[in-house]
Amino acid sequence: MNTPNLLKKTAISLAVLVLAGCASVNINESVGQTNQELNGFTNGKLALVKTDEQRQAMAAKANEILKEPLSQPAAVELMLTHSSQFQTVLAENWAQAAQAAQSGRIHNPVFAFERMRIKDEVELGRLLSFGLLDLLSFPARQGIARTQIDRAQLQLTSSVVDQVTQVRQAWVDAVAAQQAHVYAQKVFESAQASAELARRMQEVGNFTRLQRARQQSFYADAALNLAATRHKQTATREALVRMLGLTTEQAAQLKLPDRLPDLPEVPKTPTEVAKQAENRLDVRMAKQGYDTIFENDTGERNNKKGYELELRLPIFDWGGMKRDAFNANTLAAANRLEATLRGAQSTLRESYSAYRTTYDIARHYRDEIIPLRQTIADENVLRYNGMFIGVFELLADSRDQVNVVVQAINAQADFWRADAALQATVVGKPMMVSVSGAAASAGGDAGAGH
Repeated sequence: MNTPNLLKKTAISLAVLVLAGCASVNINESVGQTNQELNGFTNGKLALVKTDEQRQAMAAKANEILKEPLSQPAAVELMLTHSSQFQTVLAENWAQAAQAAQSGRIHNPVFAFERMRIKDEVELGRLLSFGLLDLLSFPARQGIARTQIDRAQLQLTSSVVDQVTQVRQAWVDAVAAQQAHVYAQKVFESAQASAELARRMQEVGNFTRLQRARQQSFYADAALNLAATRHKQTATREALVRMLGLTTEQAAQLKLPDRLPDLPEVPKTPTEVAKQAENRLDVRMAKQGYDTIFENDTGERNNKKGYELELRLPIFDWGGMKRDAFNANTLAAANRLEATLRGAQSTLRESYSAYRTTYDIARHYRDEIIPLRQTIADENVLRYNGMFIGVFELLADSRDQVNVVVQAINAQADFWRADAALQATVVGKPMMVSVSGAAASAGGDAGAGH
């Protein structure tokens, strides 16, 4: 066999091999894989909306969901399918993966045609050429492309965890703010009634100027608190609206539950949480970085699962610095993986501590403080009916009881925020929440109004 034929058949064989081994990206498969890995986050609802028909269907589904008070799972579903901001994240990830796959493919062959005429002679030239360097570097570029595609898949999963956690916490904030505003309204009405009664009693000489001023001061504070809670209710609701991607009309339809969900009867155990965290995202990404190291200046790839051989003439550079850089990168990647493993264990312990602490605080409010305040309120009603205390003492106790209820709502909201953060930390997207254990004041400001 002559040399031209051998080269021709070799080129054809390489071309067939290239076409068979090209990395590719299927966004539907990527989304399906994410739904499978994060079923507890997406409930299988993650989808990339690409057509007008899909958009119309999603909008109709959103309007159907908004007919009822929005639960936390429904809020997650709305965000995954209806939010333009989240759909942007999906589309950008698709583009990133597609560009990674494209980088692993060889350039198209070049066809050249030439027509030359000299007097009565016509010369036609035809040339079909492949880039030899493209063919020779194809295996290395394919490995790089597949690694980048895998990293894009992990990044998609990480983004979904982040967005779902944020919308869960935004929902908790909005519902808790709505509850707090309702109770702030009750405190304001009580303070308003107390201030009006104090004014009348001063007019008939039964109240001193100081006593009336105390009641008026509490009324002024209650008015300020009511305004603050009203804005917080609006702000948290609008933050949720933005995350859900609702239109002005849909935002007007949005109804939130009257109260946060009840605490679970039994909290998660450390063993249960540790078992769920066996395949964390951050550890998987660190392992991927340890398995493969790239040099940006030359594009050379070194992978522990394969090998790469090249022969150079050591005239000017004996490769010492390059070997040092490779060894340093390998050492850094190994230490990075170890640091990630240790950090993952630490963040999981901290996140679980926040989860369990907020659960215990919220349960203490539910089982101890609220029943105790209710007992005090019942006894004060009996004392008022027996004319042992006056109306101002009764109103002051009522305000104290409402304040304790607001604190219990905040404790309950802290738990559900910590629960969402723990779920994110378990899968490898660490999120921390603050823990506030301020106990309710037994007397509050009641003494000021006596």
